[in-house]
Amino acid sequence: MTTTYAALLRGINVGGRKVPMAELRAVLEGLGHAGVRTYLQSGQAVFTAGHGDEDSLAAGITEAIERHFGFRVDVLVRDHAYLKAVAEACPFPAAELEGRQLHVTYFSEPVDAARFAEIDRAAYLPEEFRLGDRALYLYVPDGLGRSKLAERLSKPRVNKGLIATTRNWNTVLKLVELTSD
Repeated sequence: MTTTYAALLRGINVGGRKVPMAELRAVLEGLGHAGVRTYLQSGQAVFTAGHGDEDSLAAGITEAIERHFGFRVDVLVRDHAYLKAVAEACPFPAAELEGRQLHVTYFSEPVDAARFAEIDRAAYLPEEFRLGDRALYLYVPDGLGRSKLAERLSKPRVNKGLIATTRNWNTVLKLVELTSD
């Protein structure tokens, strides 16, 4: 039996770390994955695999990208059930917001509130964040690029020991759709 997954690549096609989507598809196919598709240029690929768990699939993709492109890229792999559950558990009124106002940061491991305890949430209002299952939901009314809270949440000290990669709400929903096959 095969499972459909999304591979979320962190920090590609910025700062000289170019990963053309056609080459990324070829790398994933070279690993034996089927039904490989990419979405946008910012590091999402969907594929099916009949073996492996999310962590081993991510490690294989990370190694293959490093061999092919010559640099290391952090990769998270998540299946359809997880992506759908994250979308359905959104604590913000997603249907009432623009896609640029709502984001999900996916984490490699579960996180707890203690990691974020030093952040004075009231100082960033109306921006807000809430934690989910290996995810952080971020509401930024003026968009991510202008968000002081997003800047704070992306600090290495906050994310120490984790792979963290953020997607806007439109991409969150598209990944649910693309992995539903």
